[in-house]
Amino acid sequence: MGNRVSLFVTCIVDQLFPKVGMDMADVLERLGYQVDFPESQTCCGQPAFNSGYRAEARTVARHFLDTFESSECIVAPSGSCTSMVAHHYAELFQKEPETLARVHSLEKRIWEFSTFLTEVAGVDDVGARLDDVVTFHDSCHGLRELGIKDAPRRLLARVRGLELREMQPAEECCGFGGTFAVKFAELSGAMARTKIDAILGTGANTVVALDLSCLMQIQGALSRAGSKVRTMHLAEVLASR
Repeated sequence: MGNRVSLFVTCIVDQLFPKVGMDMADVLERLGYQVDFPESQTCCGQPAFNSGYRAEARTVARHFLDTFESSECIVAPSGSCTSMVAHHYAELFQKEPETLARVHSLEKRIWEFSTFLTEVAGVDDVGARLDDVVTFHDSCHGLRELGIKDAPRRLLARVRGLELREMQPAEECCGFGGTFAVKFAELSGAMARTKIDAILGTGANTVVALDLSCLMQIQGALSRAGSKVRTMHLAEVLASR
């Protein structure tokens, strides 16, 4: 694999947390990668797919395929969006052999940020420093669909000045789940409060995760609880110096 990577920044980064995309690019460039940003990129189609709108999801997925067709490697700051492309695009195009072949080609070239660093770039230490006590939240898609568990922890362990304190349980859902939080607001809120109790029990100042959707849910619950604990995406931590 070459040294050129294309960023897929996801909707939530593009619209609400652009700094995370820039921090991800900074870390990759620090490691010697040439980073490009295909400007025609849009959504991966996950919201439509999860809501049962398969025809609409296919339309968006085709655009994604067209946009990143020539990319050597695609890196995304999201386990859920990476999982959508790598695991669910094939479901959308089972009856279209030519498109399915394009999907299978792309599946091998898209990576969630932390696993790209540890498995492709082959690094644990990116030269980051953050004097803080943090805890890590395992996002559902990253953990359960992509099997991401060790990579972010290996990276955090090499951040100078950082102390990682594991919450119990770290793997429990925060309650966001995309449209789940809208359709089942009371249950989502209860799950978030349980997660907040686990976070506060560590005494950490910061919660780190791979998905901003989880962090947005967690930050909202922390704010409602009157807590001063902050949230950070892994890319923000690794870009710190």
